[in-house]
Amino acid sequence: MKTKFLLSFLLVFLFTTGYQTAAQSVFDLNLSFEIVDNGIPRGWRINAPPGCSISVDSTTSTSGKYSLLIESTERLGRNQGVSMSLPNNYDGRQIALFADIKTDVKEGGFAILSLTTHPLADRPLVIKSATQWERHRISLPMNPSKIEKIFIGGFLVGEGKAWFDNLDVTIDGKSLAEAKIFERAVLPAESDKEFDNGSDIIFPSLNEGLITNLELLGKLWGFLKYHHPQVGKGNYNWDYELFRILPVYLEVENNQERDQILLEWISKYGEIPKCTTCSEAPPDAYLKPDLSWAEKSNMNDGLKVKIGETYTNRHQGDHYYFEMSISGIPQFLNENPYSNMSYPDDGFRLLALFRYWSTINYFFPSKYLTDKNWDNVLKEYIPLFLLAQNRLEYECAVIQVIGEIKDTHAARLTGGNAIAELRGNRYAPFRAWFIEGKYVVTDYYNWGLKKKAGLEVGDVISHINGKTIASIVDSLKKYYPASNEAAMLRDISFDLLRSNSHTLNIHYDSSGSSLQKEIHLYPSDSLHMYDFHKIDSNEECYKLLDENIGYITLATIKDEDVPKIKESFTNTKGTIIDIRNYPSTSVYYTLAPFFAPTSTPFVKISVGNGNNPGEFTFRRSVNLGRSPRPYGGKLVVIVNEVTQSHAEYTAMAFRAGYRTTVLGSTTAGADGNVAKINLPGGLQTMFSSIGIYYPDGTQTQRIGIVPDIEVKRTIQGIKEGRDEFLEKAIEIINQSRDRVLFL
Repeated sequence: MKTKFLLSFLLVFLFTTGYQTAAQSVFDLNLSFEIVDNGIPRGWRINAPPGCSISVDSTTSTSGKYSLLIESTERLGRNQGVSMSLPNNYDGRQIALFADIKTDVKEGGFAILSLTTHPLADRPLVIKSATQWERHRISLPMNPSKIEKIFIGGFLVGEGKAWFDNLDVTIDGKSLAEAKIFERAVLPAESDKEFDNGSDIIFPSLNEGLITNLELLGKLWGFLKYHHPQVGKGNYNWDYELFRILPVYLEVENNQERDQILLEWISKYGEIPKCTTCSEAPPDAYLKPDLSWAEKSNMNDGLKVKIGETYTNRHQGDHYYFEMSISGIPQFLNENPYSNMSYPDDGFRLLALFRYWSTINYFFPSKYLTDKNWDNVLKEYIPLFLLAQNRLEYECAVIQVIGEIKDTHAARLTGGNAIAELRGNRYAPFRAWFIEGKYVVTDYYNWGLKKKAGLEVGDVISHINGKTIASIVDSLKKYYPASNEAAMLRDISFDLLRSNSHTLNIHYDSSGSSLQKEIHLYPSDSLHMYDFHKIDSNEECYKLLDENIGYITLATIKDEDVPKIKESFTNTKGTIIDIRNYPSTSVYYTLAPFFAPTSTPFVKISVGNGNNPGEFTFRRSVNLGRSPRPYGGKLVVIVNEVTQSHAEYTAMAFRAGYRTTVLGSTTAGADGNVAKINLPGGLQTMFSSIGIYYPDGTQTQRIGIVPDIEVKRTIQGIKEGRDEFLEKAIEIINQSRDRVLFL
């Protein structure tokens, strides 16, 4: 969607904007650009990439001497404009931003007036054509207790000019000078600093009984975190409440003593008032909260009843530790990453496991698709986390439990520096992928090093440092979270030729000969790896192939390309859409309907219920719009293991069209918007936070987009430099030369 596209580039700019000091007055905001230093309006954060200039213009304005002028002489697409953060948060229900705007842009260009609150709510207003000054307004609802910063900005996308003048901000219709500054009360959870420097928890030797008791504590801790009203209100730092109960809990000698401690623990937080708005999950809920862990445990009946009462009268409304967006995506709040702890102590490592397990248990819509019963995973990982002796072992424990959810979105562990250092910072000069079950050289990062390396494209590597590729992959699988094997091998393939050493010894097969060679490794920057196959954003995304066949790559597509594509390809025999990439913008509501003569459902989405964690219900199916002039040729969509998330969602939209064939190999199997989880030690991971299904309920998570016709790369094709996917797509279109005429 266009909003998503705009948001993706505005955020990069806005959240690197320097904050004004608290002492800055609303009278100094320079909203009409009249205070100028060296041709630049004071107080505004300026971003003018090459090809763009930002200045004040004295020849045209609506207020005072100057207006702001953003001018681009190149077809730039992102991050050219100005922004500022307001000096305060304000007490009110609605914030509005006004501006006088004028544009002179070439086709595809537009101005943006942006209003953003953080944590994120965003309202970009697109102004495509305003040759005369026009007054514009955008607004956002406010929840001052949740807002940390407010940003305003003006931007230009594309080639041309945009003028901004006479900006104004109001809170519930009042000017900022009249608005009341919001002074957020410090909640008890925020003022609790007792364990900021460590938990002081030291665990005794682990045995089956202690591990079982810790498993029960972890499940109860997670349940109370998301259900107990006093925790939801922010009256307790729930991380530190764990550290307060652990010392006495570790001393229990039998189940009766354990259960009494847990009962007293729950009672510590007071009587829970009767909930008048709590309700059970509806009968048609796709997933319902699972509290069977409590019933199946050996807790006494009194404790089970207490848990049941807590659930029946659970917290409702705004929650201290999470909030659900309007689209059903959870955002986890006030989860301290404890970044100052390089190697979290025993208590914080256990906290990391409890936090992650509980988050997945209540907010992961595909928990039922894991290979292991998620209910059993917590107990399995308690020893691994508690026995981790250093930062590396801790990171390895974290990435292994992340791998248990089988979600490719979780593959990236931000802050996992020890693992990255272990994998190495030197690389072979060539790239290799798994093709036909073998590890095959497919390209060179630096072709100037080919002669020294000696391997040809298509050569098959069988051993690295004396170990078979199969044995290495088998040892690494648990450290590469992925929805399916195709995505896992995709990610592993990149790291096999990586080390801290300067050389690797490899065995390989070349033209029928078995050879051995010592390969020199190089720092990534000397190989220009991050420029490898870098896509030129200014390169045209579409072209006409031989035999009147259209070709589109979504890697570089822009919103302004869509009408041109429709016009250029209307009379083609067929069209090929290549999604072996990540789309540069969303086209499922703009381009996909071109291939649909009727309004067609293409996806069904399940979302969580913040008032009943663990409940997921379906929203109504999302439809493609109907094109007034539908395409009459055949459509072939190409996918492979690189097709992930937004790319998979886009493939679903095209699949719903008329005469569509999806061609290729297994996709990454991770669709839907992601949610982020912070873990002690400055780690952060993600997971697919909404469920994505076909309209008939068929899942896509882990499975991905199953092609109608399977095509995989072959070693012979690699050697010959052929694109076998594209060849097959052309063949399919040529098999059917007829076109359909829609009236």
